[in-house]
Amino acid sequence: MSACIDTGGPSLPERVADAFAPGGWLSQAADQFLAREGQTRMALAVAETIEQGGALVVEAGTGVGKTFAYLVPALLSGERVLFSTVTKTLQDQLFGRDLPRLVEALGLPLRTALLKGRGSYLCLQRLATARSDPRADDRAVARALAKVEVWAQATTSGDLAELPGLDERSPVLPLITSTRENCLGAPCPHFRACHVNLARRDALAADVVVINHHLFFADLAVRESGMAELLPTVRTAIFDEAHQLNETGVQFLGLQLSTGQLLDFARDLLAAGLQLARGLVDWPAVAAAVERTARDLRLAAGGLPVGARLRWVDPVPDGIAPGEWAATLLALEQACTEAQRQLDTVSELAPDFVRLHERATELLRRAARFGAAAPLDTVRWVDVGSQQLRLSEAPLDIAQAVRTRLLALPAGGGAADGRAEEADCVVDRGTVPGARPCAWIFTSATLGDEPTLRWFTEPCGLQDARVLQVESPFDYATQASLHVPDGLPRPSDPGHSAAVARWIAPAARQLGGRTLVLTTTLRALRTIGESLQSLLGEEGDALDVLVQGQLPKRRLMERFREGASQGRRGCVLVASASFWEGVDIPGDALQLVVIDKLPFPPPHDPLVEARVQRLESAGRNAFRDFHLPEAAVALKQGAGRLIRRESDRGILVVCDNRLTGMPYGKRLLRALPPMRMLGSRQAFEEALRALAA
Repeated sequence: MSACIDTGGPSLPERVADAFAPGGWLSQAADQFLAREGQTRMALAVAETIEQGGALVVEAGTGVGKTFAYLVPALLSGERVLFSTVTKTLQDQLFGRDLPRLVEALGLPLRTALLKGRGSYLCLQRLATARSDPRADDRAVARALAKVEVWAQATTSGDLAELPGLDERSPVLPLITSTRENCLGAPCPHFRACHVNLARRDALAADVVVINHHLFFADLAVRESGMAELLPTVRTAIFDEAHQLNETGVQFLGLQLSTGQLLDFARDLLAAGLQLARGLVDWPAVAAAVERTARDLRLAAGGLPVGARLRWVDPVPDGIAPGEWAATLLALEQACTEAQRQLDTVSELAPDFVRLHERATELLRRAARFGAAAPLDTVRWVDVGSQQLRLSEAPLDIAQAVRTRLLALPAGGGAADGRAEEADCVVDRGTVPGARPCAWIFTSATLGDEPTLRWFTEPCGLQDARVLQVESPFDYATQASLHVPDGLPRPSDPGHSAAVARWIAPAARQLGGRTLVLTTTLRALRTIGESLQSLLGEEGDALDVLVQGQLPKRRLMERFREGASQGRRGCVLVASASFWEGVDIPGDALQLVVIDKLPFPPPHDPLVEARVQRLESAGRNAFRDFHLPEAAVALKQGAGRLIRRESDRGILVVCDNRLTGMPYGKRLLRALPPMRMLGSRQAFEEALRALAA
């Protein structure tokens, strides 16, 4: 049913109140809509912020219905609005399901647009040259490339999410997508038909634009570089899943130099040289010099374990020989300088060489930056991958950037080089005389463990924002239980993970699967996953034990949701990292969530160490003000996987007796939903039998 809403007359909060009232137009237009007091309260706060301007931070518990609570007032406002969420999957859900549903119900002639980062779109120029890349000789890559070539003839959006069967880890992706570094911009022969540019033009003309946090901060990071405008100027910006803003922003507001970037540059240099200027320069020798420095850089950390994150406080990262490190960086600068010199000789032949020269210059700038001392208020580290080394420098948080580059800085103009880069400001900050101040709204189910939501507001520079907490409408005391097992080894004990697996196996077997195991480390993930595959793989009562990393995330989730349906075996999913949040498995498919230990941040992580040192230098207690809030928020996120609907039932198990045995455990327990405590093994087994029945 459609209901045309008049945007004149009553104030925005009044119209929003009417929309959410029992018997209001939402209940008429949206199937199964049920008015919730918390949802209405959040919607009114959003409406007031849009009307008055300023910043609003809302923690809305699971089940509040926060998506409608921010969408309805934003659409009713008549303002141009920017919506940002955390992943491309959530972008697609918001744009493809929630927005069209409400736009139709409102009856407003709104133009909406979906905008992702350039890596989500097919690059026609890269596709045209993909067959000449040596990586295309691989049979699997060639098959995937053939599918892309067929799909490319029919697609209008170029959004790779439309291409069925293309895995997000596919090795064909670097061959058919562009990066900010290798995009040719306006001189590109495919510029007019470029899917990235067309998507950005749609966004600039739209009333409502849906983006993700990565794209937002990529835009912000280089807004002062003079590139063309990427995102539309709007007065209202709404960030869903805002708890990830700080870490996402730190990533993009910092600087990185990786051996992967060097190898990509060398490959593109060789391919362009042989194709467009063969014989004019010894391209294999120039490219080989760059490749050699990339490999030498990785070999400088050759004796260090894969997955290590090295502290970098001194001139050289921990564990790396100073002489070798300095010599490698010098060789890198020399190789890039030689590439620059040779590219100068052919720059007039093709735009490819101009862009490659710019890339060589940027690589030189980054190498020089990492060769000098780190600026104040930044932290440096090195990530050791199996085949790659990544050098990173980042601010400790985004507070200063938010205060000076979002909330205060006036809108600026972009250059007209046509290279639709991540640049220029995103929001009209209300600097025009008489204009209303812009509205910033940040929301998530988990933003802290105390009333001021300091865990979120402090690193994001939002201490002056209005803060609202809306509790979940779920009856956790009836729907969920919490159990902390006795008799397990201490979390620091090497045998803890194997003991956790042995504890889980009979419970998962009794439930017929329906179990999600969340681990705090990759080592625990491997140990628990392998142990459960051994323990539960016996014939007769065997279960499918799915382990993160063995299949793409999407396929793991699809299989787990299927469970024992259609005669298939029940499932246990063992996962870490990204599965702690954003995983929605309602109903009987998930009834037991097990967390291996309290999720304190890793103490030796360079970013954690730097944040702790800053707190201690300010006379604050780092455990109370950093470690505990971080653990509380992560625990809250993990626990949030259990109950997703009013009809769900389940048990949360935390295999760490510090939760009940240490004084600080009380603070962590308060962060969890008010679940019924199962104080004994017998009480747990009774609750398990009730679920199994």
